Amino acid sequence: MVQQNVNKNQACEENVYSNQYSTILLFLCCLFLLVGCGKKPISQTLTATAYCGCSQCCGWQRGNSRLLHLDFWNKYISTGKNKGKKYSGLTASGTKPRQQQPGLFSLDSLKRPWMIPVRTVLFPWYFLPEKGTIAADTNYYPFGTEMFVPGYGWGIVEDRGGAIKGPSHIDLYFNSHKDALRWGRRRVNVDIYFP
Repeated sequence: MVQQNVNKNQACEENVYSNQYSTILLFLCCLFLLVGCGKKPISQTLTATAYCGCSQCCGWQRGNSRLLHLDFWNKYISTGKNKGKKYSGLTASGTKPRQQQPGLFSLDSLKRPWMIPVRTVLFPWYFLPEKGTIAADTNYYPFGTEMFVPGYGWGIVEDRGGAIKGPSHIDLYFNSHKDALRWGRRRVNVDIYFP
């Protein structure tokens, strides 16, 4: 009889402890939801320059000098340690560079509402936003680091640049040389999200 009372008391104590643990666990889950468990951005002022895929920006030339440039349809690297090798046009991480696309539901759609039918009917792939390619020093910003650059939009670090050294300089990819020249060189306050 005494043994049964002891067992009942232990069972009650275990029940109370499990109720306390579940209450604490529920409280912690609610706390994480309220506070947010996402990474907070780091805000820094960086120098942002621009580049495109042209021969001036990326250092390639048409045709090989050993073949008297008769194979003008091929592109070869014209500067640096890889001089003379074929130019692939890919970034250092192996992806194709791309300019940031705002998508259909964006501030750009409010500024230019006449583009909404064009985007939905003729270019349905513009419906979703796409992050642009950013070149940075990967000693400070590893591949996959996401950044929000005012005036450019969202981008992801996928490339390295030959002249980009240190944590205070990034290079933004544009589809045309004209757009890259229009951007020029700016000091902007960038939100950085590390992977």
